[in-house]
Amino acid sequence: MSLAGRVALVSGASRGVGRAIALALAEDGADVAVNYRREAAEAEAVVKAIEAMGRRAKAYQASVDDYAQDKAMVDQAVADFGRIDILVHNAGIASRGQSVVDTDPTEPQRLFATHAQAAHHLAALCVPHMRQNPRGDVVVISSVATLSHAANGAPYNMAKAALEALALTLMKEERGNGIYVNIVAPGLVDTDMGQRLAKAAMGAADIHMLDKNMPFGHVCQPEEVASVVRFLVSPANTYVTGEKINVHGGGQR
Repeated sequence: MSLAGRVALVSGASRGVGRAIALALAEDGADVAVNYRREAAEAEAVVKAIEAMGRRAKAYQASVDDYAQDKAMVDQAVADFGRIDILVHNAGIASRGQSVVDTDPTEPQRLFATHAQAAHHLAALCVPHMRQNPRGDVVVISSVATLSHAANGAPYNMAKAALEALALTLMKEERGNGIYVNIVAPGLVDTDMGQRLAKAAMGAADIHMLDKNMPFGHVCQPEEVASVVRFLVSPANTYVTGEKINVHGGGQR
């Protein structure tokens, strides 16, 4: 129960990596505000799973690229839980995989708004509450895409790079307030988005067809990403901030 007494807000927590993070933080003792955009039933299932652990949880519908919705969500979460100690910005959307020349002009703005601008909104709203507590933690979920900036993914690469720039800037601003800011960057993960990517880009009808070519013999699981987050926000982490941890098994072999 190392996170007992702390409250976490996890964006995009109704499924995939966000769901795994919300459950992991609850397992470690945190109460959790579960953000979702459309999947109300899935979000409520996460809430019930957390409550079954003896922790408090509540689902909040908000499109994180909308500041007014973010503010309403954070205000309500603080009213419900009394505080926010941990922010994990996980919500994200995929690029359509086109070249720069062929990309719809609205796509870069849409991805930037969801990945980077939303994180800026949420940090601006949550950090003042964290400053009132002994410790605060912000973790943003980025991607190993920023290691290679591969072709046919400029909107996604740009959005994640901006997200990382925000985190590194925020770390410098808030370290003196006892707030840790870190980046967790998975590679391919066994989620709905990962499965669509595996099919579209790699021709794998089942993502586990790729297991044999992956480090340690399997595609990364959401829980493996969550394990990194739970360390970063735990009392065991006393000196790691402003870091990017790539969760990709050392790279596809």
